[in-house]
Amino acid sequence: MTAQTWTAVDEYFDGLLVGEDEALAAAAADSEAAGLPAHQVAPNQGKLLNLLARVRGARRILEIGTLGGYSTIWLARALPSDGRLVTLEVDERCADVAAANITRAGLDHVVEIRRGRAVDLLPALTDEAPFDLVFIDADKPSNPAYLRWALELTRPGSLIIGDNVVRDSAVVDGDSSDPRVQGVRRFTELIAEHPRLTATALQTVGSKGYDGFIMALVTD
Repeated sequence: MTAQTWTAVDEYFDGLLVGEDEALAAAAADSEAAGLPAHQVAPNQGKLLNLLARVRGARRILEIGTLGGYSTIWLARALPSDGRLVTLEVDERCADVAAANITRAGLDHVVEIRRGRAVDLLPALTDEAPFDLVFIDADKPSNPAYLRWALELTRPGSLIIGDNVVRDSAVVDGDSSDPRVQGVRRFTELIAEHPRLTATALQTVGSKGYDGFIMALVTD
C-alpha cells in the first residue's frame, strides 16, 4: 500500500459520500495560496467532525486551532441557527484567511474567531461554558494544557477530540526528543488516567498520510 493508493481511496469515498462544495474547496485553495501549512483535516475527516457534532446535538462548539477555517466550516455547519462556535488562533495570517473563508461560507453569524495564544484565551471562556464539543488541533506540546481547560469547559455528554495523535507512528516512541510527540503522549496519558473520561484512539491513512485522532466522552 502506498500514499497514492490511500489518496485514491479517499477520493472514491469523498466523491460518493462527502461532497465537498465550492465554499470548502475555496477555503482549502485560499489557505494554500496564502502559504498556510497544509495541516487542515481531509474532506472525509471534516465530514466526520460534522457528523459527530450532529449526532451529539451540539449547540456550542470550541475549536482550538483555526488555521484557514476549513474544519471550522465543517463544524459550524452542524450547528442549529442559534448555535455558536468559538475558534482560537494565535497566527494573525491564519486568522485573516479563516475569517474570509468563514464569511464566504455564510457562517460568520455563528462563528467567532478569537486571536491570541489559546492558553491565554481559554480562561475567559468559563462564563460561556459548557461546550458540547471541543476540537483540539493546535500546537501539540500544549495538548495537556488544552485538555485540562477542555475539562473545565465541558459537561457530561460532551465530546473532546484531539487530532494528529499518531504522527506517522512516532507516538509509540517514549524516548522521542520531539516535543510534539511528548505532548501527544502526555495528552493521551492524562485522558487514560482521568476518571471523568472514557476514550478511544483510531489510526487513519489517506490523503493526509498516516495519522489518527483521539475521541473522549465526558462521563461525569
